[in-house]
Amino acid sequence: MFDPNSPDLTRPVEALDHEGPEMPAYVSRHSSFFILLAVITAQILLLSFQITRNPNVRLIRYWAVAVFDPMERSLRGLLDVSSRAYVTYRHLWHAQQENQELHVQLVAAQVQVQRLAEQAGETDRLRTLLQFKNQLAFQTVAAEVIASSPGENSNAIFIDKGWDAGLASDLAVITPEGVVGKILAIYPHSAQVLLLTDSSSGVGVTLSQTRVQGILKGGSGNLCDVHYVMNEEPVASGEAVVTSGLDQIYPKGLPVGTVAKVGDGNIYKNIVLKPAVDLNRLEMVLVVLKPSASQQQALNLPARP
Repeated sequence: MFDPNSPDLTRPVEALDHEGPEMPAYVSRHSSFFILLAVITAQILLLSFQITRNPNVRLIRYWAVAVFDPMERSLRGLLDVSSRAYVTYRHLWHAQQENQELHVQLVAAQVQVQRLAEQAGETDRLRTLLQFKNQLAFQTVAAEVIASSPGENSNAIFIDKGWDAGLASDLAVITPEGVVGKILAIYPHSAQVLLLTDSSSGVGVTLSQTRVQGILKGGSGNLCDVHYVMNEEPVASGEAVVTSGLDQIYPKGLPVGTVAKVGDGNIYKNIVLKPAVDLNRLEMVLVVLKPSASQQQALNLPARP
């Protein structure tokens, strides 16, 4: 029987929706389907566009080119940069090697030039020595200086000629510039030469202008002193001094040096002489051999006993 107070009759009746469920809820429930549909649609559209533009190119190839072309371009650029860097490094390495080789060649050329210059200088010295030797009226033997006595102010040298070359003690040693000294000690293949700057040396000398004679002995500072010249004798600074030949060792007329300083003493003048030869730069010398009796007479030397 119909009951108007029934609870079922008191509840409101929901209105029926004739349009069906709401659209957002439907889409969210079927999102996978719509995504797949969108991808397929995009693929179809892209395929259609690709086929329309270039019917000879497949879509997969187009996609592969589109994906890998930037990578290929980057890799090719990297390879180009690496290749250029390697070529530059090779060029720099070769340039460095060539620079080192040129430096070695330059050093060798400089050494060669120095050696040739030294040979040329030695040739000139030997030529001068030979010309001087040929002009002399007495026999000489050429010798090379091989050593000097130790000491800051060495007054002796050693030459490479000795008994084997017919040398003996007390033979004069000269150069084209003038007197060097005399042989002090003789050995089989060498000899010791006492320089005229030594205090124990003695050379008979003559002043070239006044012809006043004296005895030259070694002084200080690579200089010499001329002894036994009277105060009244006129001696000028710069006057040349030559050998007198009275010591029976040095031939007459050889240059000895020039007067560097002169002054009066108690009886004899104080005469300081600068040697004609730079005794610190000796390389080649001539040793005057003992002259024969006829040569002594020609040289105006007193005969030795």
